[in-house]
Formats: sequence, C-alpha cells, structure tokens
Amino acid sequence: MISVDILVIGAGASGLMFASLHQSKNLLVVDANEKIAKKIRVSGGGKCNLTNKLVSFKNYLGDEEFIKDILSEFSNKDVLKYFNKIDLVIRKKNQYFCKNSSMDIIRFFEKKVKNILLKCRVENVTFCDNSFYVKSSKGLIKANKLVVASGGVSFKELGSSDIAFEIAKSFGHKIVTLKPALVGFTLQRADFWMKNLSGISLKIKLKVGKKEFFDDLLFTHKGISGPVILNSSLYWQKGSLEIDFLPDIDFKLRYKQKQISSNFAFPKRFIKEFLKSIDLEDKVIKELNSEEIEKLKRLKAYKLAPAGDFGYSKAEVTKGGIDTDEIDANSMQSKLQKNLFFIGECLNVTGELGGYNFQWAFSSAYRVKL
Repeated sequence: MISVDILVIGAGASGLMFASLHQSKNLLVVDANEKIAKKIRVSGGGKCNLTNKLVSFKNYLGDEEFIKDILSEFSNKDVLKYFNKIDLVIRKKNQYFCKNSSMDIIRFFEKKVKNILLKCRVENVTFCDNSFYVKSSKGLIKANKLVVASGGVSFKELGSSDIAFEIAKSFGHKIVTLKPALVGFTLQRADFWMKNLSGISLKIKLKVGKKEFFDDLLFTHKGISGPVILNSSLYWQKGSLEIDFLPDIDFKLRYKQKQISSNFAFPKRFIKEFLKSIDLEDKVIKELNSEEIEKLKRLKAYKLAPAGDFGYSKAEVTKGGIDTDEIDANSMQSKLQKNLFFIGECLNVTGELGGYNFQWAFSSAYRVKL
C-alpha cells in the first residue's frame, strides 16, 4: 500500500497546477493515461490557449458569485506571471497561446511535478479513521487529503472518465446534470438544407437566451459547428436559436434590376440552398411581392431549433457537474467531507471558448487551502 499526505487524482491542467504549487509536501498525482496532460496537448490546435486577455465571470456558466470569488484570487494576469518562463503570444480573439507548442507548458509542469503515477486507474474511494483509501489498478493508496481533478466525461479518447462524479456521489454530493458543451449541433428536418453546405463558413450573429455571439459558423455533413455554435451550445437548453446571417448590416434590397443572389455577398451555394429552403425562386428584386420580401428577411432572424448535439466524443468540455453549493469557495473543500477537495472541470462551472476553461482550472487549483 502506498501512503501519502496528499493524493491528486488527475494529471490534467488543474491537477498539475495544484501539484506544482505544493511540491514541497508529501504528494502523489495519479492518472489513468500513459502520458500527462492529454487535453493540454491537443488544445488550441496544439498550441494550448491557456488564458484570455479578457476574463470575467460572464464568460462562464455556473454560480456567478462562486466563479467571481475564485477568479479574483488568481486572475489571467496571475496565470501569465506564473508561466512567465513560457514564451506566449496573443493570437485570435485575445487568446494567449504557447508560441511553439503545447509541449512548452507540459515541460513546465514536468519540471515542477515529479511524483506522478501513470496508467493508474482509480476504481473507488472510501474514508475510514481520518484517511482516504483509494482502490486503484496499481493497488491501494492511503491519503490524508484527497484532491479530485479528473475533469469531465468529454473526449473519451483522451482518457476522460466519470470517476470525479462517482467519488463525489459516494460522499453525498449532488451532481448537476451532465451534458456535452462546446460542441456542434445536429439539425431537425426543416434545416437539413444546411447539410448541403458542408465546408462553407460564414460570419454570423447568434442569440441564445440572453447571450449573443458574433463569430464563424461552419456547415458540416452532420449539422452545424464553428466557434459561434460551440459557444452557444454552452447556454442552449432547448428551443430555438436566432441567427443573423447579415450581422451589422441592414436588410436592404439595393439592386432592383438584379436577382436576389446578386444583392448579397454570400457564397452561391448558400444563397441557392437558403432560397430553396424558404421556397423562393432566385428572381429579380423588383418582381418580389411583400410576402416574399418577408421571407427573405429571415436572413436577419433565422429561427433554428437544434435536434441535439454531436455528443461527448466531439464536445470540448462537459457542462454540469458537482454542485458548487456544496463546495467551500474559500478552500475548494467539500462541505460534506473534511479534507476532500474538488477542482477544475468536474465542478458545475464551464467556460466559453478562448482559454477560459484552462483559466478556471488554474484558478480553482490555486484556491485550494489545505
């Protein structure tokens, strides 16, 4: 049996961050994968978008006060200061990326964190006589304190599992319903015309509930994706989204002597399929009646109700998770079990695209008070 003071389950962003801050202690990190930081390796196109120039609680889904409190102690500026030996650059949408590759941050953690046991799958956790007993594929591990940082259930090929939620439930914690997030949408039959546009990308404005996003939409053979759709999936519950295919442009039919398709700077395939979907011929503008013009105005307010999403295998993160009402925001300790801590994606806090989920991983790890 292995005995340690602190056991960290998960060698991802939050687990490695926590371990790097507490290496002077008798600490062990365990992970089911054969390599550390699998998600970091592929994030940001292999460059790891580890934070954003603009970070606010408004970029997250979850309890606002809980999120605000934790971000305030370890902000995006603190992240940059902590990783000051890594050459970072700002690329699109104010995101900070590793200049070379995500291996820059992985090597940073490899130098900081020495005591890691890989290919170690946690099966269950029990508590007895003021100690945690962790049954694993490498044998029994005894720990005085347990930090769970094993993430969500998205991207199975990266070694994700539900162990964080199983551990939480075994100690009486409530799990807010888990769902794929930052993921593409499948379509209902009325919107199947979009499948004929696979490969086309458009800059659009999209409204989902009280949130509004302005970014690229990508049509795929399965449905719709792209940054604007991934972000909207975080906030979509059910019902319709509203798409503006002409963002920041007034709806005007300027060229009365020309056909509809000549009035808009869309790819030909898009306008052809759109007109077909609203049962409208590509005719000369001056020949349109008022009813047909109203149909065309759907370009500014197209209602779309997704059939569903692409699922966990395509989702960048898992939304939902361990209810933060049962976590002490001052220490990240469970309110139900002393010396049990939860950090990172396994909590019911999920960020938008743009480095926000790594920021949360680092901030929540920093917040732990043992």
